[in-house]
Amino acid sequence: MTTMGRFSLRAAIAVFAAMACGAGASAQSYPSKPIRIVVPSAPSTPPDMVSRIFAAELQRAEGWTIFVENKAGGAQTIAGRDVAQSAPDGYSIFAPSMVSAAARALLPNSKLDMERDFAPVIKASVSYNVLVVAPRVEARTMQELVALAQKNPGKLNYSSGGFGTPAHLIGELFKLDRKIEAVHLPYQQFPQAIGDLLAGVNDYMFVTTLPVTSLVEGGQLRALAVTSPRRLDAFKNVPTVAELGFPQLAIEDWVGFMMPSKTPDAVVGRMNAAMNKALQNVDVRKQLASIGAEPAGGTPAEFDAFLSSEIKLWDRTVKDANIKLPN
Repeated sequence: MTTMGRFSLRAAIAVFAAMACGAGASAQSYPSKPIRIVVPSAPSTPPDMVSRIFAAELQRAEGWTIFVENKAGGAQTIAGRDVAQSAPDGYSIFAPSMVSAAARALLPNSKLDMERDFAPVIKASVSYNVLVVAPRVEARTMQELVALAQKNPGKLNYSSGGFGTPAHLIGELFKLDRKIEAVHLPYQQFPQAIGDLLAGVNDYMFVTTLPVTSLVEGGQLRALAVTSPRRLDAFKNVPTVAELGFPQLAIEDWVGFMMPSKTPDAVVGRMNAAMNKALQNVDVRKQLASIGAEPAGGTPAEFDAFLSSEIKLWDRTVKDANIKLPN
């Protein structure tokens, strides 16, 4: 080997060694400044509350400074685009939920791709919906509700907190699954949607469990099924959709955390480990339970695989239901 060749080889080895040391030092020193979690929804929504629970626990347990920003709108793409365009250094975190998995289908021109533009960190929490009907609705089982809708095509309606929300998406999946016709009534204010359900303006709704638990217990609404894989403690006498023969509706609403693509694996791993640790804390689990959520956890690869399946599901549902968001 020539002198020049030996020099080039030594130089190359030195460069790669420096890069490796630099990457290790970066991971070891992370985080060295405040971290922001960008929430794609308004305060007091599930992604916001879950993010604040994690921010507080990581600050307590790890001594990290973490603050939460709310950037709602665009089927969660406004917040998503903010983080996707941030430096891939672990200091900007996106907190998507189920809606983000449907964003590509709902807003095909948004140019935001959940699989391409982000590095999954962790699936943080899951929650479930309960199918409730107004007292005036004759159906007392899920099968009876389907039969009623099939007998009266287009005459029943269901409510949601707006276009593209979990209640809307699950409602459309329900219609597709049983080939029924029902009218979607979106509301800008979630409490009004429940209020009109109580008043008998609306017929049924897939809704997160927490706001309607006392209403079901008091007989003001009738619960027909839960979308969870097992019966819920708050609805012990309410069967799961799978028990009733509707396995396609076993849908979970979820909140996760993601960083910009090309964030170093070591940084992603550091945050994943800290968040998995947080999920083992009894107080964190109690706080999640208080908002109707359960701890999830796992590896970035597991969250990545889950997200891929969610995107396929909602791509297909939005297309088959021909869901169009209003301009």
